[in-house]
Amino acid sequence: MTIEDIKQVTREAGDILLSAKRPKIMEKSGHANFVTETDEKVQRFLVDRLKELLPEAEFLGEEDGQDEFSAKMAKGFCFVIDPIDGTSNFIYEYRPSVVSIGLLKDGKPYMAVVYNPYDDMMFSAIAGEGAYMNGERIMSSEAPLSEQLSCFGTAPYYEELRDKSFDIAKKLLPLCVDLRRSGTAAWDMCCVAIGRCGLYFELKIQIWDYAAAALIAKEAGCSVTDIEGNPLSYTGASSALCMSRGVKEIPTCFKEA
Repeated sequence: MTIEDIKQVTREAGDILLSAKRPKIMEKSGHANFVTETDEKVQRFLVDRLKELLPEAEFLGEEDGQDEFSAKMAKGFCFVIDPIDGTSNFIYEYRPSVVSIGLLKDGKPYMAVVYNPYDDMMFSAIAGEGAYMNGERIMSSEAPLSEQLSCFGTAPYYEELRDKSFDIAKKLLPLCVDLRRSGTAAWDMCCVAIGRCGLYFELKIQIWDYAAAALIAKEAGCSVTDIEGNPLSYTGASSALCMSRGVKEIPTCFKEA
């Protein structure tokens, strides 16, 4: 199995998103936490196809009750899947939404693919071998934060984090050009990786949100940690802070939070 094999499967999954019409919507626990029949269809497709590529791998995915990290996933290979990162975007046709596949090896990120089918942008990385978009090497920006956009997530499923999220965002705004909110964590990290933004943060995201994109960003020269500067766990939910090469230190608004 190669990264090209994973990219091909991801592209086919993206085609399912492009062809979907008026998806049936179900609501999960938490504020505005939706799942559609397309999420479930894409996850089943990904699991079936990736099992063919790597039969011995475990699977951790957002849908179909496969969302709990277990000890056996910390050994060998484990695919971490988000069939549609940005489900609310998908429902309301507010682009983008992305397909995210991370492959862990002994609990550490090994391969990663994030695909935005609406703009045909395929991000990929192998640990230690750099990050790519549509086959071209990418690196994050070397500009200081004051000359870059920042993006953030509102952790919408966790109401207890709402005030803190917006307090940090308010303090971050004067330090950068402006703030953006896309609705997909994986896409935001990829935007930092490719130099569209200098920083992304969110106070709580799940492992399937960051497993692929964090590796892509790291291989593009970014610093990717929790908001306190600690390494991501790759075992479950975490806060996330992704900074480009030009952002040398964690801004004070995070240290004061």
